[in-house]
Amino acid sequence: MAESEDRKYRRLDPRSLRGLAHPLRMRLLSTLRHDGPATASQLAEKLGESSGATSYHLRQLAAHGFVADDPERGKGRERWWKAADGGITIEYSLFDNPDPAVRGAADLLMHEIATHHTEEVGTWLGTAHDWPEAWRRSSELSDFTLRLTPAQAFELNAKVHDLIESYTELAPGPEAEDAAQVRMHLHSFPRSTD
Repeated sequence: MAESEDRKYRRLDPRSLRGLAHPLRMRLLSTLRHDGPATASQLAEKLGESSGATSYHLRQLAAHGFVADDPERGKGRERWWKAADGGITIEYSLFDNPDPAVRGAADLLMHEIATHHTEEVGTWLGTAHDWPEAWRRSSELSDFTLRLTPAQAFELNAKVHDLIESYTELAPGPEAEDAAQVRMHLHSFPRSTD
């Protein structure tokens, strides 16, 4: 996956994986990445959590380098947090790590990501009627079944990532009134036909 200057991806190692693999931490980080900087209280209200829980987990995320203070926004005792990177990449060696805690954290991370994707699709389906027709027509829920080798599947995923990354360079500025944040989910995996 190509990295742009303003959108760095963090490669997880066993230590950072264990620091992130918690459902609330993942939701906090996702919210900061998608919605921008916020305080622990704002995040607590948005996610239906206590501010004590969000504060604790934000500090844990900061200890692992996933979030950082946003000094431009904080005033007095008010502490604003921002995402420290644009996303993560997962080394598949983490799933084969000799430490069962690392393997368990990798499995939890993947299941939480899949759950989050399902929630996002459900939210879109439940609110699509609130969007203009142009957005309803440009949305996509489709699936494909291809017969590929592992090398071909890897190549296809890399090409899709490169194509998506090319659109980050074409993103319209804030003056584009008809622009919105668009989430894309890519899932590719083999399935048994037995």
